[in-house]
Amino acid sequence: MRVFCASVATECNTFSPLRADFTDFAQSFYAAPGEHPETPTLCSAVFPALRRRAVAGEIELIEGTATWAEPGGIVNAPTWDRLRDEVLDQLRAALPVQAVVLGLHGAMIASNCVDCEGVLIEQVRQIVGPDVTIGVSFDPHSHLSDRRIDNADIITVFKEFPHTDFVEAAEACVELTLRAARGEITPVLSVFDVRMMDVLPTSRDPMRGFVDRMIALETQGVALSISAIHGFMAGDSPDLGAKMIVITDNDRAAADQLSRRLGMELFSFRGAARPEFLPADEALQRAAAAPKGPVVIADVWDNPGGGVAGDSTLILRQAMALGLRDIAFGTIWDPMAVRLCHAAGEGGRLSLRFGGKTSHSAGDPVDGEVLVKRVQKDAVQSFGSSVVPLGDCAVIEMDGIEIVLNSNRAQAFSPDLFTGLGIDAAARKILVVKSTNHFHGAFAPLAADILYAAVDGPYPNDPRTNAYTRVNRKLWPIVDAPHEEEVL
Repeated sequence: MRVFCASVATECNTFSPLRADFTDFAQSFYAAPGEHPETPTLCSAVFPALRRRAVAGEIELIEGTATWAEPGGIVNAPTWDRLRDEVLDQLRAALPVQAVVLGLHGAMIASNCVDCEGVLIEQVRQIVGPDVTIGVSFDPHSHLSDRRIDNADIITVFKEFPHTDFVEAAEACVELTLRAARGEITPVLSVFDVRMMDVLPTSRDPMRGFVDRMIALETQGVALSISAIHGFMAGDSPDLGAKMIVITDNDRAAADQLSRRLGMELFSFRGAARPEFLPADEALQRAAAAPKGPVVIADVWDNPGGGVAGDSTLILRQAMALGLRDIAFGTIWDPMAVRLCHAAGEGGRLSLRFGGKTSHSAGDPVDGEVLVKRVQKDAVQSFGSSVVPLGDCAVIEMDGIEIVLNSNRAQAFSPDLFTGLGIDAAARKILVVKSTNHFHGAFAPLAADILYAAVDGPYPNDPRTNAYTRVNRKLWPIVDAPHEEEVL
């Protein structure tokens, strides 16, 4: 069996002041055919999963491009056209194939295409025809369009947020796609529109129990696969919002019934799933008063994983105003400040301006005398078995606060963001990270407590006030009861 695979992925915040081009993909992750590393990345874990099948003699694998850009703003048209055509040309050259497996994110929007993944899957279908099995893996923070549903045979989605199961989702996609291509199963997809846009971390109930029930239903054989799309709040897409996907073996009625039941259960969690979001000063004061540390504070709305710059200084300025010490911040994105610190060298002191450069709502730049404690080129952090580039980094100290400056935008995933740069994270009283929830899995074993600080800034964090122009159906919380029939 000949199988083609490729991965083109990013998450686009259409409200972000950032823009993305090919440089963003090349800087974050770009692997030409045959050059994907042995370790998986968030959206390309289908590559090592398929390679194992090829080594076992099950398939003949033809690899296409694998690339990922750190979440940002809208992708420009030439970049999207280049990456789309690159993969489609590789597929044409690989024909004939019996299966295609795509590792995608699902929230990519280009200046000339609102549904990039849907268009890619549709054009793959046009090339391979109706009899070839197409499997796709998505991030739950994505937009599930009819174009994707109509043209894919298998869709699997990470169940966990934080996405600690991205490898398992890829392996499930590969397994089901190959079984379908061999004729062992006849997959039927049912999708239920939950009509909700909310923050749904699975590290806590009610989502923790919901995910466990999905896994149990799969284990019991009730369905081949069950997935929940959470939606991506910062993407102006007509397919915004949560949806349930159930795949059965040729049982449409059972799939429809289960997707609706689970979808309405998910809808019942509206407004109750997200953790307590605190004002910055309250989070900092609570952390400072804690009997022991480290207390981890998540700066949830300046999360580069949501497509913003990650250079907000608002919480840092609040910590300075409170006179707090023994804090480490990770990270503030500022390539220019990093360059100046590298020039000054470790142990150097300089007057530095950093942060607050890309948005009027992210706070003013910070100015002051800093000590350069560490400089490092090509720094990385880990996210499960994946390696995430931070680019050139510098650790500076200012008024008893240590700050990691980075040149590649990246949210905080792991304490090695700090320890890899010489900061003893376990010994700090407070750690401030820019992330919504992906940090949780790796930081929880270290943390004495975890607090979430919500500071309004460049991230559009309320669907009721976000300036959507493409949403054309009822969604909670924009309307209170989106499932009620309209009264004529």
